[in-house]
Amino acid sequence: MSTDGNKKQFWKRNTAKVPGSIQHVYGAQHPPFDPLLHANLIKAGNKPPPTTPGKPKKATTFQEFESITSDAWDVGDDDDELLAMAAQNLNIEVVMETANKVIENHSKQQERQRQDDTTELEQREEDTQEEVAEDEEEDGEEEEDRVGEGDVTSPEVSFPSQSSPYTDGRLVKSHSEAPIGSPKDAAGEHAALHRQRSLPHRPPVIPLVARMADQNTSGTPAMTEREASRLDKFKQLLAGPNTDLEELRKLSWSGIPRQVRPITWKLLSGYLPANAERRDSVLQRKRQEYFGFIQQYYDSRNDEHHQDTYRQIHIDIPRMSPESLVLQPKVTEIFERILFIWAIRHPASGYVQGINDLVTPFFVVYVFEYIEEEVENFDVSSLKEEALRNIEADSFWCMSKLLDGIQDNYTFAQPGIQRKVKALEELVSRIDESVHRHMQQYEVEYLQFAFRWMNNLLMRELPLRCTIRLWDTYQAEPEGFSHFHLYVCAAFLVRWRKEILEERDFQGLMILLQNLPTMHWGNEEVSVLLAEAYRLKFAFADAPNHYKR
Repeated sequence: MSTDGNKKQFWKRNTAKVPGSIQHVYGAQHPPFDPLLHANLIKAGNKPPPTTPGKPKKATTFQEFESITSDAWDVGDDDDELLAMAAQNLNIEVVMETANKVIENHSKQQERQRQDDTTELEQREEDTQEEVAEDEEEDGEEEEDRVGEGDVTSPEVSFPSQSSPYTDGRLVKSHSEAPIGSPKDAAGEHAALHRQRSLPHRPPVIPLVARMADQNTSGTPAMTEREASRLDKFKQLLAGPNTDLEELRKLSWSGIPRQVRPITWKLLSGYLPANAERRDSVLQRKRQEYFGFIQQYYDSRNDEHHQDTYRQIHIDIPRMSPESLVLQPKVTEIFERILFIWAIRHPASGYVQGINDLVTPFFVVYVFEYIEEEVENFDVSSLKEEALRNIEADSFWCMSKLLDGIQDNYTFAQPGIQRKVKALEELVSRIDESVHRHMQQYEVEYLQFAFRWMNNLLMRELPLRCTIRLWDTYQAEPEGFSHFHLYVCAAFLVRWRKEILEERDFQGLMILLQNLPTMHWGNEEVSVLLAEAYRLKFAFADAPNHYKR
């Protein structure tokens, strides 16, 4: 017990050492903050709450840094018509109806499954009883025939009956050797064994990466009629001379078919214009511009001024997932170039751990333009050089568009993340007071687990297939990455309320919250999560939104 107590105190005293906690990374041009030189920047509102005497003072998780920095985020001259997208709102009734249908269909599907299982079990019990009755009738006839023929010297054998259960399909030699019990117990055991023999063995659980429901993110199983109909709607919408972006967002909110996801993501992110005639020229120009950056800046990665940034990128990439993809030498090179060029072009933040994860979904989706098989098992180096260059440039620009909307997440002291974590705490306290008080009781601070949720956009909590599905909705939702993500995190936390309330110490709660069991999640679970988040967004529309940029 003393050992457990010591562990608990260790976790409380060392919040920075909690498993999964993320440390800041600063380039050579951004030295660490010296609190003695900048004490006047620490806000009174951020002071830790007073502690009772006898308790050690908790270590500050984050420190304040200089906030006056030059903003390097620029806007392309070809994006004027697309920047208005963020100001448009989805049809509330349409999306609300979709959210309600998702939850209703999920509940109906579970109810049908339970009814089917019950019906099947009852049918098998009836069949078993009929088989037992037939066996008894046949055995009785055989016994009568044997007696009639004078065969009274046969060995003592008990035939199957309700008081003489089967044992692996063989007969028990004698009643005296059978398990002793009441006739009622024996009958129950007999029926259970018969039912067990008649029921087929359940097949092994298939990973969700191969599920039909996940055909949009991995593999190409045969589509259902509904999926084929949705794909036709997307193709018709995208085939027009000017794509209706509002209609495209409405369709995309519930998920995008894999076949049209690359072009849809490029349109929704603002990388491509809605006018079909302009797309080829825009793609050619932006791709050339990216590789112009490579020629201009990439050789400086080993310079004294930038070598720390490049070294950290080089260290972080092998830690990403899926390992079978990112550890391929060609993929590692591509990711290093993308991240280094982005850091050079955005000195206000430089490279920060967590940005590296945001490349993966774009890269995987754009690889799908050129292959049919699962990308995790595909040798990317087998693609043509032109295809690789296109994938790299498109991934860079779309990642840059995403980061433009959450830039304060990665500037000094990461104020955007801190505001969002605070807003999450306030929102959860209103949604589920029991969960909120439970974490307060065991002194779990939201910053200790939700920082990663905001920094990595839940990519470390969900499988890649789920992240891709989640981003379909984020790109369809106005301010999806910067605003709607808060409600997704709240719904995600409350989703585990039962497991959270069962934990009775700080260490157990932290291990749970940073290792949530989502490995087998698929599109269905993500759709339910998004529907709940959408409900929260409108149910708590008056929630504090001071965290918004």
